[in-house]
Amino acid sequence: MSQVDLFAQASSPETAASDWRSRVNWLHLQLHHHAHAYYVLDQPTIPDAEYDKLFRELEQLESEHPEIVSVDSPTQRVGGAPLPHFDQVQHAVPMLSINNGFSEEDILAFDKRLREGLKNDAQIDYACELKFDGLAINLRYINGVLTQAATRGDGSAGEDVTINIRTIRSLPLKLRTDHPPTLLDVRGEVLMFKADFAKLNQRQRDAGQKEFANPRNAAAGSLRQLDSKITAQRQLRFFAYGIGECEGATIPDSHTALLDWYQQLGIPVCEERAIKSGAAGLLEFFADISAKRSHLPYEIDGVIYKVNQHQQQQQLGFVSRAPRFALAHKFPAEEAITVVQGIDVQVGRTGAITPVARLAPVSVGGVTVTNATLHNEDEVKRKDIRIGDTVIVRRAGDVIPEVVSYVPERRPATVTEFVMPTACPVCGSTIARAEDEAVARCSGGWIKCAAQRKGGLLHFVSRRAMDIEGLGEQLVEQLVDKEIVTTPADFYHLELSTLANLDRMAKKSAQNVIDALEKSKATTLARFIYALGIRHVGESTAKELARHFGNLDALMAANEEQILAVNDIGPVVATMLLQFFADPLNRTLITQLRKAGVYWQDVEVVQQSLSLSGMTFVITGTLPNLKRDEAAQMIEAAGGKVAGSVSKKTSYVVAGEEAGSKLEKAQELGVTILDEAGLLILLEQQA
Repeated sequence: MSQVDLFAQASSPETAASDWRSRVNWLHLQLHHHAHAYYVLDQPTIPDAEYDKLFRELEQLESEHPEIVSVDSPTQRVGGAPLPHFDQVQHAVPMLSINNGFSEEDILAFDKRLREGLKNDAQIDYACELKFDGLAINLRYINGVLTQAATRGDGSAGEDVTINIRTIRSLPLKLRTDHPPTLLDVRGEVLMFKADFAKLNQRQRDAGQKEFANPRNAAAGSLRQLDSKITAQRQLRFFAYGIGECEGATIPDSHTALLDWYQQLGIPVCEERAIKSGAAGLLEFFADISAKRSHLPYEIDGVIYKVNQHQQQQQLGFVSRAPRFALAHKFPAEEAITVVQGIDVQVGRTGAITPVARLAPVSVGGVTVTNATLHNEDEVKRKDIRIGDTVIVRRAGDVIPEVVSYVPERRPATVTEFVMPTACPVCGSTIARAEDEAVARCSGGWIKCAAQRKGGLLHFVSRRAMDIEGLGEQLVEQLVDKEIVTTPADFYHLELSTLANLDRMAKKSAQNVIDALEKSKATTLARFIYALGIRHVGESTAKELARHFGNLDALMAANEEQILAVNDIGPVVATMLLQFFADPLNRTLITQLRKAGVYWQDVEVVQQSLSLSGMTFVITGTLPNLKRDEAAQMIEAAGGKVAGSVSKKTSYVVAGEEAGSKLEKAQELGVTILDEAGLLILLEQQA
């Protein structure tokens, strides 16, 4: 019987806990199963924090009952067996893992233990670096040439991935020195940066292929490709952090000096490292990196502390599976395991209906989580999440917690499937889903549905819409929550005393808002159309509608055929416009806004004789004198259209400094590129 079969038949934690021998056996099966899924299959079934918890429990039981420690215990080895698809490589020096610390007490105890081991009351100098979330690798250089690369595997032997490692362009195939060591084993981590991971998943989506769950899985999957051409297409990186066997050179006397030496040899080393003294220094480094974490270009799950002096490292030595001189200080778990107690739906600011899992409370990343998003109906089905499931929940930084997957072996027979409701739970309107969209939406709109109201009102007052300065998110939320404002027309009936009595408002601030409201009454037809928040009608479309119809009454009276005659408007936008203007509530709102004093000058209907009619422009980078909005207005006044992305239909790209990817796309497609002077000449020629 396989280990997986044994795992499936193993008794539950509750049953096994009654006898410590049974508990030890159960922990063996659990840890072997999950280690195989994580290290060999790259398909983890439980969060790291759950695995660490089980591992620590087994360590505790073995310390209490040393007679039961066996050679096949998970505590006696590192990782899992190599994959059979690659040749096996025996490590000259074992690649051990590092013990973990989770609390301030763990760090203080680590420092105290080392000072006692060194019989030294003075503060120890530690090399502090990042704990990357990637794949550990040993690089073997013989006479300065990269000859072999192997994964950590089970610590004693790993997989030969040399041909794939050579595709990592940041790695030197030959060391940058005239006198290389005859043999050098460089230890480090292969990883994928966040931006490269996002691009890879976009390519996977475009190709209709399965996306990777996280950068670590993407890096591991890329490195284990049998076809190195696939690996070469994926942007992998490497950072060195240790050494194995070395001949023909003197190893530097400290860890910091070792990494400096690597840099001289051309081997990549992470710059986020420091030397700190004593436990207080370690905690200071941890706090500093914690604050930077979300801004780093790569994923990390903690930091590493190592005694800096190699002589002291040798004096401290090793335990069976890890060095005594090092510790991994892990961040609070960003993944945790819990139970789905129910699935409700939440109505977003745009009417999007999002299934939300109601969870048994669980701490994730130091925050108690009771709800987690399931994104949309298709995601619920794809992940097969059901009420009653045990699930893995992830929370990264300030990101809304999400359900990653369910744990198959913990699914009870009583689970029930989620059914998407047909009516909005807030306003009772029909929930509809367009054929080409993954998201279902409340059809009530922001004027009818209270859940969408704040978003609609914030859009109405935004800079590119009615441009009402001072009406920010906090103030609008107060006005809606206190039921002072329910429609945009209510803004124009606000009184100074009402605003001045709100939180964080004073008479001067309130007067500024009143003045901004009065100023906003004089607007343009395009801004007003855009401010109404009609679905799929963006700023550019609003301008096209204003130009084509000239006045709002003509637009409101238009039929589908007349709307489809507008430049770049298709059936979807036409349907949205017809539905919006057919709704009595929306017509009433427009009447109320006009009565409140909102006005605009009707515009002359655009004639096809305008000089830039039919031409599409894209503006990118910083222009020397004109603001991008000013340049866009000049182009539109001449009949041209300003788009946000470059395509084969683009007539001109107007490029300033730091133009970036849009300029590259234009060059690739052969689109004519203008600078600011060229644009002005074109406008003058066509005038």
